Amino acid sequence: RRTTILRLFTSFLSNPASLSVSPDRSQFFKYESVSLSCEVQGNSAGWRLKRYTVTGERSDCGMKWGKQQGSSCNVSLKPSDSGVYWCESGPGEHSNAVNITVPAGAVILESPALPVTEGDSVTLRCRYQGTPSDLTADFYKDGSLIRTETTGEMTIPAVSKSDEGLYKCTNSEGESPEKDAWLLFKILSNQASLSLSPDRSQFFEYESVSLSCEVQGNSARWRVVRNTTRGILSECHTDWGKQQGSSCNVSLTPSDSGLYWCESGSGEHSNAVNITVHAGPMILESPALPVTEGDSVTLRCRYQETPSDLTAVFYKDGSLIRAETTGEMTIPAVSKSDEGLYKCYNSKGDSPESWMTVTGENMRNFDIQIIWFFFTLLSLRRYIHNNLCSCDFQCRCRSTVARKTSLERPKPRKKPREEPGYEGWPVLHWLCRGGDYDRTWPRSSNVHK
Repeated sequence: RRTTILRLFTSFLSNPASLSVSPDRSQFFKYESVSLSCEVQGNSAGWRLKRYTVTGERSDCGMKWGKQQGSSCNVSLKPSDSGVYWCESGPGEHSNAVNITVPAGAVILESPALPVTEGDSVTLRCRYQGTPSDLTADFYKDGSLIRTETTGEMTIPAVSKSDEGLYKCTNSEGESPEKDAWLLFKILSNQASLSLSPDRSQFFEYESVSLSCEVQGNSARWRVVRNTTRGILSECHTDWGKQQGSSCNVSLTPSDSGLYWCESGSGEHSNAVNITVHAGPMILESPALPVTEGDSVTLRCRYQETPSDLTAVFYKDGSLIRAETTGEMTIPAVSKSDEGLYKCYNSKGDSPESWMTVTGENMRNFDIQIIWFFFTLLSLRRYIHNNLCSCDFQCRCRSTVARKTSLERPKPRKKPREEPGYEGWPVLHWLCRGGDYDRTWPRSSNVHK
């Protein structure tokens, strides 16, 4: 029998914009309608509704789906509309994100799509598509039966933190739809931060990196977690890394490429950092963590063999900046205008691209974290498996916070580079920004999917 899970969670949010959903639920029957709105303090003209579906399509409202009406997007739903929805500004800021599921089955669990606040009254409804729709239903939380309700509805008069969990329902006609993962979006103060030494996002094979969870107070409940480019989610010292106190030391191979972060036992997350272990002879040494305006930053184009400091040409956002005979480029006092996507090239080849984030002083202790990485990878697992496909995901964290994804294909100089996930398959990059997002990221220029 299939297991269906939903996540009900309580949290407190503060965003530049918020996505509202009417009706406020995450599961819908086919042909039902939903209205999604971007609620912004001030001018909402620069904000648009975007989605990433379970079939891997990323697009804006009004393109192939939805009808834009003012700041709202109205959608008549089909199973292919299942996915993650969020609001995005021109500069790349993001709202909260919401998962919408349109199952093919006859039973859904109507529960809030948006976080609920402690003390609120919450009603969960087990709904049958036929008549009568309010059959007697069993409600489960975290796999255990809570209660049976003859009305098909279960009300929690004043929800508390203890009510947070995974919910599903069953009745005589079936059970609510299966979900491989849930979406979690939080804005957190720096309860923990991930630091890495050396502070860079690109490494050669067999180089080492040390990752540490820096926590105010007890760090015992925090651990280093990663999701590799092949979608393997695991903790340090399971089958990778060596735990030494609060640090995790890793001798790197290409299979270690992926997204790394700290996670507590209760599910809280730190900032996230992308690490790329490049099989080629060139890397760009640039900060993995955000730099502060006014700091001096050195980018180094490094060749794996001797001499390592060849004359190099540096690019930002696809445009040539300058050539340096030392292989190093220094920005004496970085500003917001220096933020961007950097790469380098010398006579031995070119490096992968790396994002450099520049923050103001007031952003040092502020993290914005979107964890729909799990949805985009895990909820696609069943789809990919059933279609007998194999995909390599490459996540590039461009800051301390996990953000959105976009698809890009590189512009080869003379002949295409041969790397996993290139020929015919898009490479998934992870965009991370602290407070102020940027665009997305296909491996080509600004091609968004």
